[in-house]
Amino acid sequence: MNALNLQLATTLSNRALAVGREISAAPLTVAVLDAGGHLISLQREDGASLLRPQIAIGKAWGALALGKGSRLIAADAQQRPAFIGAVNNLAAGNLVPAPGGVLIRDERGEVIGAIGITGDTSDIDEQCAVSAVEAVGLKADAGIAA
Repeated sequence: MNALNLQLATTLSNRALAVGREISAAPLTVAVLDAGGHLISLQREDGASLLRPQIAIGKAWGALALGKGSRLIAADAQQRPAFIGAVNNLAAGNLVPAPGGVLIRDERGEVIGAIGITGDTSDIDEQCAVSAVEAVGLKADAGIAA
């Protein structure tokens, strides 16, 4: 597999939302982007707040733009705030440095897209993203040391 399609993106979104319901997460919003950063799927649960779509996209987009899970981007923001601030300016404010943005890798380890989730704590958002990616047999790269 070398590309995400609508069917797979929708499956990922549905699985992430199902995991959220299984663990009683707050209402979630899930964005799936292809490797070029283009939005393929966006689902927002009833009750999710107004900016959640932009946050979900920003988490996924940031992971793609910087080539690492948004957990690592959040750590960079703590350690090098001026750098992440400058990068976010270059990105027109579209970077969201918080866990929940996970790179999606194929069986060869190549990045084929990213999933971004928001709505609950960042750790829960990330848990739902990782679970969804792994459930479809792909590799989730959240920026967590193995």
